[in-house]
Amino acid sequence: MKLAPLLPLVLAAFVGAARAEEADDIREPTKAEAETFNTRMYAGTPGGKAYACFVRRYDAAHLARHPKQKVASMKLLVSAELDKEDKELHNSFRLGFRYRHRSGDFDSSGSCNHAVFTQDGIEIRLGCGVDCEGGGIGVALSRDDKSAIVRLARVRVWQNNKPDDEAEQSLVAGADDGIFRLDRTDNRECASLVADRKELAALRHK
Repeated sequence: MKLAPLLPLVLAAFVGAARAEEADDIREPTKAEAETFNTRMYAGTPGGKAYACFVRRYDAAHLARHPKQKVASMKLLVSAELDKEDKELHNSFRLGFRYRHRSGDFDSSGSCNHAVFTQDGIEIRLGCGVDCEGGGIGVALSRDDKSAIVRLARVRVWQNNKPDDEAEQSLVAGADDGIFRLDRTDNRECASLVADRKELAALRHK
């Protein structure tokens, strides 16, 4: 596995986050470190397919402390599937959220690169991107693996699951929308992010 092909996706997902702009600030994990991270992310060995769901609904007290926060609630579904040809585990993401002062459901999705470490070794993250320069997100785990730490600068989103140019918008990080801590929960909580019936059935049985 070579790091160079992964850098554009990693950097696109981490733009605007501290220490993310410079290639020297990330390093590729060893195979053992990557497998450990996957086990942490999916709360067990992923196997052929695995899911991890994280959710946060911000209460009135939190929003009062962060008056510039635009997001009222957020869901993140991280998925892994073993490719039969290259025998590698491929990750992807689906993100859903509601704005604080706007109606409607918004969503985004894309693929994720292999996990990378910050150079100081403090944090390991997935860099996930949306096609056609749609920005992306970085996904790390809390020390106890009970929460996902989502970082973003800009990510393309669609309203009410409508993938067309008219509905296309972007969630842009502001003073209080650059980092989100989402709590791990039952995978069924993320069912609203999945449209395919077979995948939905698999999600509900994981």
